[in-house]
Amino acid sequence: MKGWTYYVAMVVVQLALGGSNILMKVSLDRGLDLLVFVVYRHLIAMVLLGPFAFALERKQRPSLSLSILTKIFVLSSLGTTIHLYLFYAGLAYTTPTVAGALSNVIPSLTFVLALLLRMEKLKITSIRGQAKVAGTLICVGGSLIFSLWKGGFLLKGFVKKPLIHLYHYEAEINSGHGKESWIKGSIFILTSYVAWSAFLVLQALVFKVYPAQLSLNTMICFFASLQCSLLALCFGIHPTLWRLDWNVQLLTIVYCGVVISGIVYVLQTWCIGNRGPVFTAMFSPLLLIIGGISSAIAFAERLHLASLVGAFFIIVGLYCVLWGKQTDNHVADEQPGSQNGEETDNNKRLDISVEDGLVMNPVSNKGREQYGRKVSLESSIKGS
Repeated sequence: MKGWTYYVAMVVVQLALGGSNILMKVSLDRGLDLLVFVVYRHLIAMVLLGPFAFALERKQRPSLSLSILTKIFVLSSLGTTIHLYLFYAGLAYTTPTVAGALSNVIPSLTFVLALLLRMEKLKITSIRGQAKVAGTLICVGGSLIFSLWKGGFLLKGFVKKPLIHLYHYEAEINSGHGKESWIKGSIFILTSYVAWSAFLVLQALVFKVYPAQLSLNTMICFFASLQCSLLALCFGIHPTLWRLDWNVQLLTIVYCGVVISGIVYVLQTWCIGNRGPVFTAMFSPLLLIIGGISSAIAFAERLHLASLVGAFFIIVGLYCVLWGKQTDNHVADEQPGSQNGEETDNNKRLDISVEDGLVMNPVSNKGREQYGRKVSLESSIKGS
């Protein structure tokens, strides 16, 4: 049952990210500053996670060294400051559907980085290795179909009129600069995903030397707030932009601070620590489907028949990779040297041959009983 919790957790992560993309698109259109947003978002998460980290991980938290602090600082730079700033800058020029489509480079980038760092094993001659490679290619192909192939007929929209009007984006599209903005936004988002893939791999390495996920994420949020605050001072952010009112910008900051930087970061770290960065990255294609449906409802975007075809291939590819990963885990558990294998080897080494031909293992219950009877028998013989 515990194995399924990782899958459920990652689906919840993608649903939460899909909701944040919609809120961010609206808030950016209303004038929310990116650096101000990242600072407030991570301050909220730090205040939320800090007490839990202090209380729950007080005894198991490793001591901090300069090396660990440096790694966490770099981790924060990649996964928060660089990734978030470039991603939301690109989202201002595109739509959540485009951002979700481009997110499908994450699995392949993470897979390659994990292979180079020997964190991921690939035996191309085995079925499970072929399934992981084929699944990754199918996911990328499905995302390309979803985002680039506009053939076939348009599906009927979920709503006739947009529930949310994005005035700046609609004006830019009507002015004829839509294609230029789309390219600029796509470059920003792709660069942010490169940083995010490196973040996933590096987080797995840091988690091995600092396996306190609440404390780790609290420090990531602290460094993110510090870095973006310094950038805001360098860029001369106007003081009025730091003022918060009761509007959608405040809702977005609170949602992203509590749900994304708080809950989602912890769930993601937990999955990376137990299943690895590739497992976590392979759920990114779901964001494309979630973003497409959300944009169709919120912004009245109409999907093509090709979108359903692409979504089908994404799901098939995701299943292939997850099947390969799951099979790898089963094989690793059965091999000597794993936890189960070591226990079996220890039991074998503790087997004791006795004069009556029985092979007994003092570690097992049956072995203890037989061993006890043998000792009692020898004691009674000596006594007589």
